[in-house]
Amino acid sequence: MIQSIGTRGQLAFLSLPAVLFTTAMIAFPFAYTVWFSLHEYRFGDKPKLSFGMNYVELAGDGEFWNGLRITLALYLLSLVLQLVLGTWVALLLHGSRKLSGTVRTLMISPFVLPPVVVGMMWLVVLDPSIGAANYLLESVGLPRSDWLASPAWVIPTVALIDTWQWTPYVALIVLGGLQSLPPTVYEAAQIDGASRWRTFWRITLPLLAPTLVTAAILRSVDLLRFFDIIYVTTQGGPGNASNTLNIYGFRKGFELFEIGYSSALMITLSAIVLGAVMVLTQARRRVAW
Repeated sequence: MIQSIGTRGQLAFLSLPAVLFTTAMIAFPFAYTVWFSLHEYRFGDKPKLSFGMNYVELAGDGEFWNGLRITLALYLLSLVLQLVLGTWVALLLHGSRKLSGTVRTLMISPFVLPPVVVGMMWLVVLDPSIGAANYLLESVGLPRSDWLASPAWVIPTVALIDTWQWTPYVALIVLGGLQSLPPTVYEAAQIDGASRWRTFWRITLPLLAPTLVTAAILRSVDLLRFFDIIYVTTQGGPGNASNTLNIYGFRKGFELFEIGYSSALMITLSAIVLGAVMVLTQARRRVAW
């Protein structure tokens, strides 16, 4: 017993430098950003304490509220698509175990690609003149679409691009959840004569709820701070139709050099991400079994 306590103490002591370094790498940038957010600061000027006036200005900034609306719309649309399609793909793989290993390996490729590569690839596919997407539309008698150049279509299009990349990731998470479900419950349902749809709705989905909420938490962190693909494909356009909070903050900070205001915007976005994660974490505790 004493030897076990001593071993744990040694391990804690040896890991202490790594823990301190990781904490500093997270805490220092965050604290520095908070400090900037409390100052009126343009790049090249001397910071002036503004006592939180940047946050007051945010509350009256119409572009901020437009960016928040776009961010939430993109988040909800992408998250729903990825959870639904990811669950469907996972069910298909779970039902055909012979193919699951090979297909699972192939499925990894989209979400290991850098977002910049994905964005450039889809720029070619969705090009209004030479893109394969419009060619396919015309081949079935449908009119061409402007895709990323249309204010009405840009958010659904960006959501579809992100869904293409990250649905396999969600599917692998859900597949792991499916493989951990107790088989005795399904045997009992089969004996009772339950249909496949009723079995899915009454047994599989409730048992999968913790796994689905976990997938939602992991994707929420990325989706609420969506940046890479939007910046590569639209840079917030056309107009401000895809100007999410992250893109807006980038413009304020690195194009207009309003570092204080941009920092306040990023702290606000961080609070939104933290709030969403806390809500989903509470939801996961409620559906845990």
